[in-house]
Amino acid sequence: MGNNTSSTPSTQSAVVAQENTATPPAPPPPGVTPPTPPHIDPTGHLDAPAEPSTPSANPGTYEELHKKCRELFPQSFEGGKIVIGKALSSHFQVNHNLTLSNPVQSGYRFGATYVGSKQFGPQESYPVLLGDIDASGNLNANIIHAFSKQLTTRTVVQFQGAKANFQGVMDYKADTWTSTATLVNPDLVNGSGMLISQYLQRVTPHLDVGAECMYQKGGQVPGGQTAFMSLAGRLHGEKWSFSANVNASGPAGPGWHASFYQKVNDSIQIGAELETSIGMGQSIASVGYQVDVPSTGATFKAQLDTTWGIQSVLEKKLIEAQFPLTLALSAEGNPVKSEFKFGVGIMLG
Repeated sequence: MGNNTSSTPSTQSAVVAQENTATPPAPPPPGVTPPTPPHIDPTGHLDAPAEPSTPSANPGTYEELHKKCRELFPQSFEGGKIVIGKALSSHFQVNHNLTLSNPVQSGYRFGATYVGSKQFGPQESYPVLLGDIDASGNLNANIIHAFSKQLTTRTVVQFQGAKANFQGVMDYKADTWTSTATLVNPDLVNGSGMLISQYLQRVTPHLDVGAECMYQKGGQVPGGQTAFMSLAGRLHGEKWSFSANVNASGPAGPGWHASFYQKVNDSIQIGAELETSIGMGQSIASVGYQVDVPSTGATFKAQLDTTWGIQSVLEKKLIEAQFPLTLALSAEGNPVKSEFKFGVGIMLG
């Protein structure tokens, strides 16, 4: 609810469109590298590195166009959640995740993360291997490696029962542009799969433009193959950014996706997002904000969309505790549909 799939043919929406393909686990955002020494939060995700002291002319990847706005939206949950993280060394950490909710979402997951010692800067280390497995044997694995300062690869593999899904991504970052190629579920025997190419160019210090092309063959594609293309642009300043991408056709028909991000001050950030699908005849707008109170170790995120979906998450670090402890409170609801969900989480480590 709230975070609806974009109508543009992004990598994630394209993967969903593949026949009999489950959504692969989301790897760390393109271009984001783990800190050194590695620090992994209790949920098993790598923290983003500190911002460089000097601005870079590289615009980042195409997938990061709406990243700042999307990061403001809360990731709500239902029921109880206990996450325990344990660093076994400066390179290796394991985590245990227990969820108590409805029968579908309840369960236990074990995760592990390894960060190598190959460095191209003080804030990055490679390779990065992270994955998790649940009690049913479903496995998610991510491998991130940089062969040079410019070339980074990411591999995502998912096993769900007898089904296996694969996604390989390669980013090449030049001084003022980034090119990305993504291969999804290639099948050489049946001649099916998906190829996505993306390009983002910094035109001026405050303007980036780019394009994305997706080609799919096999599956349930009418005619056996199809291709989609979208164009994108981003205007940005020191504390704000406006991003938009539009496509004439796609899995959900023509549409566009726009977002705005503003850092009001050191404590408050706001964002707004609009996703429109002309083919499906629907538009969804969402607004969200994040409030940080460093003196109390608290972070609050909230979101409201045009379907009257409301989500909020409060995270409070108990800084006086003898060991790292974070308390999370989640609320999600829709007054029109009379649906309400609440969650309580505890994160150790």
